[in-house]
Formats: sequence, C-alpha cells, structure tokens
Amino acid sequence: MRHASSSDSSSRSQMIMADSGSSDEVAVICNTDITSTESENNIINTMVERGTALLKKMEISVAEADKRTGKNTVNMQETYTVYLIETRPAESVSEGGTPAAPDTLWRRYSEFELLRTYLLVTYPFIIVPPLPEKRAEFVWHKLSADNLDPDFVERRRVGLENFLLRLASHPVLSNDNIFFLFLTEEKGWREAVLETGFQDKADSRLKSLSAMFRVKNPDKRFTALKHYSEDLSTVISQLLRIRARVADRLYGVYKVHGNYGRVFSEWSAIEKEMGDGLQSAGHHMDTYAASIDDILEEEEHYADQLKEYLFYTEAVRSVCKKHELIQYELEMVAQDLSYKKQQKEELATGTVRIFSLKGMTSKLFGQETQEQRESKVAALEQSIQEGEDAVKEKNAESQEFVEKAWNDIERFKEQKDKDLREALISYAIMQISMCKKGIQVWSNAKECFNKM
Repeated sequence: MRHASSSDSSSRSQMIMADSGSSDEVAVICNTDITSTESENNIINTMVERGTALLKKMEISVAEADKRTGKNTVNMQETYTVYLIETRPAESVSEGGTPAAPDTLWRRYSEFELLRTYLLVTYPFIIVPPLPEKRAEFVWHKLSADNLDPDFVERRRVGLENFLLRLASHPVLSNDNIFFLFLTEEKGWREAVLETGFQDKADSRLKSLSAMFRVKNPDKRFTALKHYSEDLSTVISQLLRIRARVADRLYGVYKVHGNYGRVFSEWSAIEKEMGDGLQSAGHHMDTYAASIDDILEEEEHYADQLKEYLFYTEAVRSVCKKHELIQYELEMVAQDLSYKKQQKEELATGTVRIFSLKGMTSKLFGQETQEQRESKVAALEQSIQEGEDAVKEKNAESQEFVEKAWNDIERFKEQKDKDLREALISYAIMQISMCKKGIQVWSNAKECFNKM
C-alpha cells in the first residue's frame, strides 16, 4: 500500500473534481438473491451505481479497521479505532489487467463526524447521509454493545464505507472539495475544514427551537415531511425492537436443539442396531444448533440497513428545521418592515392608532415640530427601503432553499423506496433460506432414522 503525495493528490484532485458531473441516479442497497457469494456481497450493505458523480472517476472503500492506543486531548490514555480508506482512479484498471496500488490513509470515527457536520452546515438543503451508530442500539442479549467489539467494529467499517459511497454518488456532495480532501489528504485536512469557517454558520439549537414554535406560516409540504419522518422513525424503531426480541427467542430455540444432539449421542451408546443412526441424527442436530450464530450475524447487517434509515429520518428533520428557521427570519423582517411603515404613516398624519409610549409622550409634552417629523420621516424612508431590500433578499433565499431542498427530497424518496423495498425482500429471502435449512436438517435426521 502507498500513501498519495500531496502533489499527486493535488493533480488528481483537479482532474477528478473537474470531470465529476452530477447525475440523477441513486444508490441502491443489497441484492435479493442469497447464494453464498451474493450473501457475502450483501454484507457491504450498499451497492452504489458506479456511473454516478465522483464514483465515475474514483473507486472508494474502507478496507480495514485497526485498534490503537494513544493520548487524547486531555492527555489521558485511550483506546480507539481507526479505519483505512483506499482510493484509486477508476480508469486505472484496464480490462484483464492488474489494478494499480490504491492510495491509502487512516481516519478516526470523529473525523467522519467532523466531515458530516461540515456538510450539514454547508448544504442545509440536502438530506446528508447518516453515519453508522457510534454505539450499538437495538441489540439482542447475546450481541455485545461494546464499541470496540470486533463484530461491531466490522459492521461499523461497512457502515462507514456505505457513508462514503452515499456521498460519492450524490450529485452535489460528491463535488465538494473538502470531501475530496477527506479521501485523499491525511495531513492538514482538519485544518482545511476549520478554515472554511463552517462553525460560525451553524444555527444555534435555541434559535431553531424558537423558529419552530413561533413561525406563523409554515410550508405545509415541509410540515407534512417532518411528520412523516417522525412516523417513519417510530415504525423503524418498532421493527428493530421486534427483530431483537425475535433474535433472542430464535437463538434459544436453535441452541435447545443442541440438547437433541446430546441425548441422541448418549442414546446411541446403549444401542447396537440403532446406534449409528442415532449418532448421525445427533450430529445433524448439533450442526443445526451451531448455525444460528452465523444466521444472526448476517441478520445484523440487514438490521443495520434499517438503522441507516432510522438515522436518515433525523437528517430529513434537519432540512425541515432549517426551512422553519428561514421562514421565521422572513416573517421577522416582514413584520419589522410593516411596523416601520406604520410609524411613517403615524408621523405623516400625526395620529397614533394604538396605545403606545410615543402617544403618551406626545400628550404629556406636546406634539413634535414639523422639522422633527420630516427628519424622522426621512430616516424611516431610508429604513423602510432597507427593510424592503431585506424582505426581497429573504424571499429569494427562501425560494432558492425550497427549490434545492425539494429536488433533493425527491431524489431521497426514490432512493428510500428502492433501498427499503430491496432490504425487506432480501431479509424475507434470508428467512426463507433459514427455514429451508431447518427442513433439510430434519430431512437428514429422518433419513438417519429410516436406516436404523
């Protein structure tokens, strides 16, 4: 393996970023067949259309994970996991030829988090793909919740590769330079992200919360989408809980079959004519009992596909909240403009429509002079002009956001429907295959009994 030099990466960056066009194609997860080879491929979780965006020019993978120990920011020893990202130009692999050695670099999970945070702030109108879970959720009792557990780390490696492929297949995100540097520049990337100043653009949680409760005219489409994402989150959470309970019970049922194996083996020791048949039947029962570990490990990858869309629902709500904030800001500048126009009218006519401090002051100390009123009117006219410009600017910002957001929402809907449909079909096929294996075990046991 070799690391890309900065000059190589820079020239390759210019070539690939210049040629990366947008595309309407979407990422597709999993296959619906479960032959041994395809079942192994399903573990990759997401099969992305290779003709889309950055993937048209670059092959991307998270090849392996490695556990390391070092000191954290407060100078305390910690153990953490790093992930090896491999990239190579797609056109470097000739037909029938040997692929070129990939460029490689290591990234921590926290760096993936920083990348996603940057994308969320920079592209608020886009449903940014989620990261795999940092700690295991919705686990059945035999599954480790330790974030350093090898099986969990492997599933997270698959999820991180899926995340990068989602980004690289997105018509907008795939063209982001910071994302490209994340893939190609190990040193200096964090500094490059922070230099963009994205942290200063991030909306405060309090500001977003205020907008949610105070916006007067929310867009019905975004409101409906937010409610749908909440409902989808509830449904997927329920599915994952049910699946965890079923896995617990299924594990018990399979392992209990090991008792058949033990009893048949003990029984065979006291039989002469029937001994061989009982011994063979016991062996089949032992094999059946042991198979549940691999079955549930494969199931966990299908659960991870559902979890991805559980986390996607939060990304959808993030876009809806950003629209609420833009709408709230638009309403505030419009309200401010209306108030200034009312002030101008009151000064011009000398009347006060509503009870106010200004009205009380006029009654106590007399009316303002003509010159004072004209000076205030001139100042208000200037302020009104600025307000009208602000309203136009916010209107344009809102319209642009809605147009961009809805384009991405439509893209996401197509992707979601295809992904979830194929994931559920694949899960059903896996269950059918598992049942067939159970039938085969008992058919084999039956043959053993017939030969006694």
